[in-house]
Amino acid sequence: MCYSAEAWTLYDGYVKRFGADIDIKAFWELYLGREERYRVRNKLSDGTKIPKGMDLNFLRPQTDLERSIQDLVATWNGRKLGESETELEKQQARLAAAEAKLATKPTKTAANEQRIATNKIKQMERWIADAKRTSHKPTQDDRIFPLWYAPVLLVEDGKPIVRPMRYLCRPQGMDPGTDYTKTGQVSGKYNARRDNLQKFWRPQFGHTHALMLAETFYENVDDGQGGSKEIHFQPSTGETMFIACLYSHWTDPSGKEPDLWSFAAITDEPEPEVAAQGHDRTVINIKPEHAIAWLTPQGRSDEELFAIFDDKRHPYYELVQEAA
Repeated sequence: MCYSAEAWTLYDGYVKRFGADIDIKAFWELYLGREERYRVRNKLSDGTKIPKGMDLNFLRPQTDLERSIQDLVATWNGRKLGESETELEKQQARLAAAEAKLATKPTKTAANEQRIATNKIKQMERWIADAKRTSHKPTQDDRIFPLWYAPVLLVEDGKPIVRPMRYLCRPQGMDPGTDYTKTGQVSGKYNARRDNLQKFWRPQFGHTHALMLAETFYENVDDGQGGSKEIHFQPSTGETMFIACLYSHWTDPSGKEPDLWSFAAITDEPEPEVAAQGHDRTVINIKPEHAIAWLTPQGRSDEELFAIFDDKRHPYYELVQEAA
């Protein structure tokens, strides 16, 4: 399972590489929907999850819709900045109280309070810096997780187009509750197994295909001590990955829920170096020369589409050593 990726969030790259159009209205609807959801719930933490890299597309707006998106981003960042500054002051006071107790009578409770407050302060300082920053930092700004949005490439009416979609596919006809398991965990439908394409994913496979371009990906594996750890892979060649995806345009028959564009990355048996790290799947990274064939599946047989997978790229996925 590819639970996270450093995806292309600046859509100009798709324009330059594929001559793609941008569905700017879809971007505007996404940001507007996030704002409307906040007004109902009054909670930033419960909002639509959009990576900062996508926000940076609208630093220099050229159209009315782009200016509207820029305003929505500024409003959102202003709220997050205000909440983070308030929380920072709260945690600084918490840290000071804990340190005062430790100076007179060290206790496990005070030490725990010191640790929690210190971590929270670092988090708030990072959020404040991110809310103010306008430069692009791919490893921070482009990373997506299940339920986050990212630009993906598809073909409509014979023309490549970029549209924002949620990374966790909800096939048309499914209840929104299926986005989660019975225990409340996010479902696994952000990935589509190759061996399930002709079964569960049959309505999408051969019909609604997309590409996500990404530089690296992340997996969770067993740490050998009863827990898990995150590992980070990147192609040793330095080439951008062309990740084959399926998507669905979900609509609510009752009209009560908003439309949802969502996608899943297709996975296959693991590359040897990925399996060696304890993970059992790897995203399918197709060759660039097969991109248009993958994006135009209509009239192609399953055998033709599987042949694209069989001819996929096999770069050595090396481990990324994270900065301390």
